[in-house]
Amino acid sequence: MREHLVATRIAGPVATTRERNLLSYRLFAAGDPRVLLGLDPERLWDVPGLLRLMADRCGVSPDPAHRHGPDTIDPERTLSALDAFADRLARAAADRVPVLFGTGHPERLLGFYAAVAAGLARAGCPVLTPARGLPLELPTGRGARPYVLEYVRSVALVRPDGAHGSGTSAPAHNHSPLPVRAALGAAAQAGDPLPRLVVGDHGWVCGAGQLGLAALGLADTNDPALFVGEAEGRVLLTVPLDDAVRSSYYRPLTRYVLNRACLSQ
Repeated sequence: MREHLVATRIAGPVATTRERNLLSYRLFAAGDPRVLLGLDPERLWDVPGLLRLMADRCGVSPDPAHRHGPDTIDPERTLSALDAFADRLARAAADRVPVLFGTGHPERLLGFYAAVAAGLARAGCPVLTPARGLPLELPTGRGARPYVLEYVRSVALVRPDGAHGSGTSAPAHNHSPLPVRAALGAAAQAGDPLPRLVVGDHGWVCGAGQLGLAALGLADTNDPALFVGEAEGRVLLTVPLDDAVRSSYYRPLTRYVLNRACLSQ
């Protein structure tokens, strides 16, 4: 698995540049909601503190003088976090807890989450799909845009809401915590079950963790919010990896996690 992580650049030297990482850390320190992902940090995080955290949790270069070029994710940290991720899924399966899956990276990570959702469903966990078809207004760089909350293979995502219906648009890459807030709010209002575990990325994890729900997921080195949430105790676990490689490259990770969690068919 370690060789696969490095060969596909899921870990090791990754495509996420040092410039992108440092920009994200500066925006997080400034309280930019696009980078906070729904997290309300309990303490003030400056850029040096974020860099130390990300070096510890991900393995990025701790050198503040390294400002340009490639950055890294320590594959050993990724492997260790994948093991812990699988162990947490195994506990959820043993307890048959209701689970909610959501992604802001449907073009890359949908297959991973869908396979895990199917494994937990086979183990007896209710995989929840609240607020299917709910219209949402999500912020963009040019104001707000209408979207629809949908589920594909039991994984929540959003699509731009076009004039001819949501099914005509590709799933959207998004960072917002508003979809998970809307899904949870709709479930509570309807008296439906709430998840005892949320699995995903971006605003799905940070938004759920901020609301006090158990949440875990995957994050790249330019998404410090999940790692801050983990450090502050509101995110159970974050797996450091490049979240934008080819979707097929995540299949061995899927098999690895399902096998360790005893969720394979």
